[in-house]
Amino acid sequence: MSGLITRNIASEVQKYLQLFPATAILGSRQCGKSTLMKMICQNEERFLFIDLQDRRERQKLENAELFFKNNENRTICLDEVQLMPELFDCLRVEIDRCRKPGRFVLLGSASCKLLQHTSESLAGRIGILDLTPFLVNEVSVKENFNLFTYWFRGGYPDSYLAVSDETSILWRENFLRTYMEHDIPQVGFPIAAPKMMRLLSLLAHEHGGSLNSSKLGAAMDITAPTLRHYVDILEQTYVLRILPPYFRNIQKRLVKAPRLYVRDTGILHQILEIDDFNALLGHPIFGLSWEGMVIENVCTVTRNAKHSFYRSANGSEELDLIVEYADKLIAIECKANTDPKLTEGFWKAIDTLQPDYTYVVCPINDNYSLRENVEVVGLQNLIEFLSKK
Repeated sequence: MSGLITRNIASEVQKYLQLFPATAILGSRQCGKSTLMKMICQNEERFLFIDLQDRRERQKLENAELFFKNNENRTICLDEVQLMPELFDCLRVEIDRCRKPGRFVLLGSASCKLLQHTSESLAGRIGILDLTPFLVNEVSVKENFNLFTYWFRGGYPDSYLAVSDETSILWRENFLRTYMEHDIPQVGFPIAAPKMMRLLSLLAHEHGGSLNSSKLGAAMDITAPTLRHYVDILEQTYVLRILPPYFRNIQKRLVKAPRLYVRDTGILHQILEIDDFNALLGHPIFGLSWEGMVIENVCTVTRNAKHSFYRSANGSEELDLIVEYADKLIAIECKANTDPKLTEGFWKAIDTLQPDYTYVVCPINDNYSLRENVEVVGLQNLIEFLSKK
């Protein structure tokens, strides 16, 4: 179903195929990696798609060296490559034997930190791209786009494009079950599903807050280092985003603990058992849900920048997101209402950091200025602007 929507990353994939012997497209399961590649592959005979979840397909690679040599003139797409980590050494040897662009595409549901073989065996031979669920500017071009539907259901293609909220909820329920019972053990971490669900619930209730490993570890009856290890797994399988605090040599004491966000709002709402948008409106997570959606979209389209949040130790100054390029600083504040009320702490933070641009992001369609370089914007307009940077 995601084929109905053009992915922003498609042109970059084509560019990487012309530059690198191997291209890795990494992202959470069901975010559209396979569909994206099948769209790119359609009508081109040079592509050979191998699904490593299929036993019969895996058998083709029992003699991988011979298979690769026999298909030297084709682009081989290996889907769910984390299931056969033993392939990476063979891939390195084969690429060194015939180092032409576009030989391999590796699709995986774990990040490079978990796929250690990608960075170690294929260093200098591979280009790596991350694919997220739908971004707002990928779906807002459709005539029937509804921001609140996107916000409530999240960006996973099968959740967002479901025929009803009930169908979307059912899909997300099964997504979480498969993730806990199948995907986590698959990448080498045999954590019991009930324990993982309890952890996800605790983390969802901390969405947008500080990551306190000692507090959460005590609640789970595990040590703080073990808790942080579990959080790392969730981050490296694209469920969580850990946002570090901003640091610059300014004469203020700043918060040091990172913040955590469930990356997809649909998954967040599913974990918290929020059944429709009206229920979300009355839920304590409402404002932080909007904040997380804005941050996820912004961080994805500005992936070449550094991202952080800013908060003074005493809480007197605060900004939700700082986007830092080599030559400019962008500050972003998230407000889930159409008539945002900005605090004194917001203005103090602006005066301290002196960002080049500041955006207050609200669920609105128009934009307006509050003062020079401080603008209230809708999410779609902001993402459209930032994606051109």
